[in-house]
Amino acid sequence: MNTLNDAPQVSYDDPGRHAMAQRVTWVSVVVNVFLTAAQVVAGIISHSQGLIADGLHSLSDLVCDFLVLFAAHHSKDPADESHPYGHGRIETAASFALGAILAATGAGIIWSAGVKLQDVDNLPPVGPLALWTAILALAAKEGLFRYMLHVGERLRSPMLIANAWHARSDAASSLVVALGILGNLMGYSFADSVAAVIVGFMIVRMGVVFAWEALQELIDTGLSVEEVDGIRQVIVDTPGVSSLHELRTRRMAHRSLVDAHVCVDPRISVSEGHRIAEMTRKRVLDSHSSVSDVLVHIDVEDDLDHDSKSQNTPDRSDLIRQLAPVLSQLPEPQRVVLHYLGGRVEAEVYLARQDFGDSAAGRGVEHAIGRYLAENPLVSSLAINHRRQIFPVRD
Repeated sequence: MNTLNDAPQVSYDDPGRHAMAQRVTWVSVVVNVFLTAAQVVAGIISHSQGLIADGLHSLSDLVCDFLVLFAAHHSKDPADESHPYGHGRIETAASFALGAILAATGAGIIWSAGVKLQDVDNLPPVGPLALWTAILALAAKEGLFRYMLHVGERLRSPMLIANAWHARSDAASSLVVALGILGNLMGYSFADSVAAVIVGFMIVRMGVVFAWEALQELIDTGLSVEEVDGIRQVIVDTPGVSSLHELRTRRMAHRSLVDAHVCVDPRISVSEGHRIAEMTRKRVLDSHSSVSDVLVHIDVEDDLDHDSKSQNTPDRSDLIRQLAPVLSQLPEPQRVVLHYLGGRVEAEVYLARQDFGDSAAGRGVEHAIGRYLAENPLVSSLAINHRRQIFPVRD
């Protein structure tokens, strides 16, 4: 489906976005009300099944316009406790409903025209009023298509763009109907019913396309390869990020959600890791306007390779309890830092500035550490650090 990409685009957060979406849809409502009445009345008077089918097509457009208005009104609602990601999927659900309505309408038209084609000789002649009405409908629908597509691309609204192409399919169907009516006026009595069948298939095809695209979004289909590659490059170029080992994306109406797992230096502080995550998130949001939220998970290594091993490593409370024979021979530690790397644990014990005492005590601690490491293969190292007195410096 081709779109026009040179129209100036409106920000998703622009307060006038909702008003523009409503205005273009109300224009479509007015046009379709007029066309539905004109086509159905003229089709009945002129005995044109094709024009009546096109009128029903316009009626389905009218129903779809009200679906769009409903979705546009509710999709702008902010996130709440029941909908933590917002209400953007209402647009997607409306697009799916729109496609289903189109497919059902088209199937009904095909069935009706097919029944009448079984008795071509008894079909009544079509009056010239039908031809002029079909030409009027063709001009109105083509103009509506151009207007709606222009606004839909400015707003970057898949629902409005889908509705615009729906109007273009209507214009094409009106052209087919006009040709069928012209053929009937020239003596080919079956032409009008054949036109109705063609219109029916066009409607079914458009309905299936819209419903399928909406379904892909509802089942969390990811962004395109080009979009994912662009996001990936922004993430790996972020200062402090050493690698990216998992990136997931999904659409929510006109917005996108991103989940990323990045690796950082395993020796930095938790607060610095959080800072890198926030910086990564901001860079993605700034460089990709369609992305509404980014969840960054900080790793010190590719945990996809070590998940099974890491499940067996002791947690802090268990490890401190296991270290009791070693710690009991030391002054009370100021803190114990644990590094979970490669499916094993590296422990660092920080002591205040004081000595072990005699060399025998030091050797005893060394022997205790050796025994502990031999008995606990999941602990790769245990380091004892003497911290010098650090005087606080304040602003």
